[in-house]
Amino acid sequence: VHSTPWRRTDCCCVLTNSPALGFSGMRRALRLHPVTLGRARAARTQRQYSTGRGAAVTDAGRTVDRMIDLRSDTVTKPCAGMRAAMASAEVGDDVFGDDMTVKQLESAVAERFGKRAAVFTPTGTMANLIAVMAHTWERGSEYILGDKAHIFLYEQGGGSQLGGAHPRTVPTCADGTLPLDLLAAAVRDDDQHYPITKLICLENTHNKCGGLALPRSYVRSVSDFKNSRGLALHVDGARVWNAMVAQKADGSELGEGVDSIAVCLSKGLGAPAGSLLVGSVEIIARARRLRKALGGGMRQTGVLAAAGLYALTHNLERLSEDHEHARALGEGLAGLSGLHVNMDGIQTNLVFFNVTPAAPLDAAALVGACAERGVRFLQFDGSLCRMATHLHHREADVRRTLEVVRQVLEDADADDHNDHAGTGKT
Repeated sequence: VHSTPWRRTDCCCVLTNSPALGFSGMRRALRLHPVTLGRARAARTQRQYSTGRGAAVTDAGRTVDRMIDLRSDTVTKPCAGMRAAMASAEVGDDVFGDDMTVKQLESAVAERFGKRAAVFTPTGTMANLIAVMAHTWERGSEYILGDKAHIFLYEQGGGSQLGGAHPRTVPTCADGTLPLDLLAAAVRDDDQHYPITKLICLENTHNKCGGLALPRSYVRSVSDFKNSRGLALHVDGARVWNAMVAQKADGSELGEGVDSIAVCLSKGLGAPAGSLLVGSVEIIARARRLRKALGGGMRQTGVLAAAGLYALTHNLERLSEDHEHARALGEGLAGLSGLHVNMDGIQTNLVFFNVTPAAPLDAAALVGACAERGVRFLQFDGSLCRMATHLHHREADVRRTLEVVRQVLEDADADDHNDHAGTGKT
């Protein structure tokens, strides 16, 4: 029963969890107070995730005990503690600078990375776009990045589409680095025919390179290079928290020599939304103007900032568990016929593997068949698949995932043999 004084719209009632009635029906029938309803729903959701209860139905209509979702670390849902922090957050108008919870988060993240300022954005894509636009402030500017960079491949070319900045790519090495000699060759000469090089972008950890963390010595060398050429350095740090944990490094070490970093709250940290761009006072002041122009200036944003603060306190150190689960997944997948896993490429929470020609089915069929049995992951490129571990996964989920993949491969192999037998081919 809601504990605040009665109002005419409130109704004293007994909370029931009847499946037949359901939450929406209960709310209509009993006019349950929305705060009480939210707490009850959050508690039930948290019980399902913490105990494994709560059946799920796949797209194919099959009922499974629980869906194991490895498509991305963005699929997590706030726990009861995070929801409570959001509900009780002190809020104000963030565009006016009145939201103290946002200010607390921005200050904490800026300090963690050794920077003077930070700005909250709704998404990582916006944080990266703002960074590119802030560093390429003059029209006719160019930024250098890898050909496998998330900014280049998956963010709609926002730097050119919205910012008027020209991207120039260089080949990305297998470890996510960009060769210094190629960076040097990509910097434009001072010639009226060319755009003006202003910025270098790196990615840490690197998604398309298996979630590898950039070596700190490499980042320092790029920083020295950009200083020698009068350039800026931005890091897409959507999963930089994973790099911190994997390298046992402080944020200030990863931010050393870097002019701006975009950090995400809604991946491994488990917040429902939000990223921050951290950097100098000048760059972040420019970033706030750009955020407003791009529609990212929100009002009572403290409800989201509170989730970020909760995540930094409760979900950062535990990222090592995700890394352990990824390693276990990789080792198990490597032992299955028809799959190839580069174990040296598993440093953090991403597991990439190839479905080889020796497998009885291709990558798309494997992904579809596993999803029908309650395990979801992505076909990334052609034969390449990706699994991403996160805070909803336990050791039992790793074992169940490996068992489902094994069963799918064995069933497909048996069907293949039966087809050959039926046609007289062996």
